[in-house]
Amino acid sequence: MDLTTVSLRRRRVLAAASLLATAVASPGALAQGGGAWPAKPVTIVVPFPAGGGTDAFARPLTAQLTKQLGMQVIIDNKGGAGGNVGATVAAKAAPDGYTWFMGAVHHAIAPAMYPKLDYSLQGDFVPVALISNVPQVVVVNPAKVQAKDLKELLAAVRAAPGKFNYGSAGNGTSHHLAGELFKLQTRTFITHIPYRGAGPALQDLMAGQVDVMFDGLGSSAAHIRSGRLKALAVAATQRAPGFPDIPTAGEGGVPTYQVATWYGLWAPKGTPQPAIDRMTAELARAFATPEIKATWTSLGSDIPTLTGRGFGDFVAAEIRRWGEVAKASGAKLD
Repeated sequence: MDLTTVSLRRRRVLAAASLLATAVASPGALAQGGGAWPAKPVTIVVPFPAGGGTDAFARPLTAQLTKQLGMQVIIDNKGGAGGNVGATVAAKAAPDGYTWFMGAVHHAIAPAMYPKLDYSLQGDFVPVALISNVPQVVVVNPAKVQAKDLKELLAAVRAAPGKFNYGSAGNGTSHHLAGELFKLQTRTFITHIPYRGAGPALQDLMAGQVDVMFDGLGSSAAHIRSGRLKALAVAATQRAPGFPDIPTAGEGGVPTYQVATWYGLWAPKGTPQPAIDRMTAELARAFATPEIKATWTSLGSDIPTLTGRGFGDFVAAEIRRWGEVAKASGAKLD
């Protein structure tokens, strides 16, 4: 073998090593190449404080994804402004496949409530998948509100207009709009008290600082089972999976009151498609496990099937729907 051949082979080996080093140094390159993602821990931005409904689904899901991927999937709670602070952070994150956004119905409501947002749910993100979909539930502190069902709550509220208040996860959240829709449909008045997330609002409800919440069943589930909260009705046409004893709003005399809290996963716009495809596949694997199925049922949710464009169409319809509710109810930022 002559020196020229040896030199040529050496250059090829060095070139291949250089390409490999570049790929390892660049998460985006790994994701673009397919199959190598993830090469480092993955972060999911949850735009609400710990302890809320998003966390109830995000934590078991990220634990399962960590097992499947063999790489840590980390939750980064960034609450504030009804979920808009965390959404802005996620929208500005590097689109390299290592930052994802777990938003909620609140983000479909935000365009109707906030005159100016620092992000666009449809412009700055790629829809990945629906994570869960649970009915809202009307819950009260049983030690403070003496109502055994929705009819008794309505009677008490109508007998003392302005006496009762309800807590929410913040201005423009589904809790807020669900409360305003309830007032609109029942022709009652209950004062809105916004918090920085469902977790803090639930804590004050259980402490007796507020009277009522129109909460996602997922975040109230454990407190309902423990007896710290009394569930008066689910805002759906059918009783919720795992909660057959909670009547529907229709059974309580308000058949038109139908509100769901849903959670979804998005990627920042520009995220490599191979990473999105892998995440979508891993979510399907997770939803097929007995552990996730049991947890979702215990939280009142069916197993979701919407992904990609189908999920995006669902979100677009929700944005239109909540825009109409905000206009009809006259809901404002408190």
